[in-house]
Amino acid sequence: MKEKKTITISVPTDWKAVTLRQYLKLQADLKTYGDTDEGYLAALLDNLCEFPPQYLYGLEVGALRKIQADITNFMNNTELPLQKFIQVDGREYGFEPNLANMAYGAYLDITKWDTIQMDENWAKIMSILYRPVLHKTSGLYEIQSYAGWIDEEKFLDVTMDVHWGCLFFFVRTLVDSLSAIQNSLMEMPEVAPSIKSILATNGKTTPLSSYSQEEISAILMKSLSNH
Repeated sequence: MKEKKTITISVPTDWKAVTLRQYLKLQADLKTYGDTDEGYLAALLDNLCEFPPQYLYGLEVGALRKIQADITNFMNNTELPLQKFIQVDGREYGFEPNLANMAYGAYLDITKWDTIQMDENWAKIMSILYRPVLHKTSGLYEIQSYAGWIDEEKFLDVTMDVHWGCLFFFVRTLVDSLSAIQNSLMEMPEVAPSIKSILATNGKTTPLSSYSQEEISAILMKSLSNH
């Protein structure tokens, strides 16, 4: 009689247990293998639970469903709060305290990408938005000046609760900015051609909520670059 093998599976219950490196690998695997239920489950277990895919068939159906439910529960919750301060390689980093007046070099480096989303460029954007904290005082803080150095590698191992919080705060800020731009332009008798063409293409009266996250960021980034 063949002896049963006991396998321990560590199942994450929130984004704090998943790094950006893991998330990007998961997305790549889902794109390749996720078109079937088997491939989808294997990608989840391999990337989030470090569970070898070859053992998938040996799992009990009840256990497999429980694991899938636990993972799905937290994966559906990505709109998390911004964390102003984070630890990176044992050092405190702070989020850009004034997006409206960020260094021009930081602005240029962020706007060179057409979209802002959780992809292979996101770690680069994070290394621009988060920089070492120099000092704090009376609720205010100062971070290291942006010197054009992008070090995305260290942000690949930052957990996804930090990344999602930053992404949604940043996108919401971009949406608010785009809304203000649209309202202002509609009150003006003349509109700059580059902005006018963008609004005409995307629909001046279309509610922002009807756009996807990728469409919103693409629209704003292009409008900023052409303005």
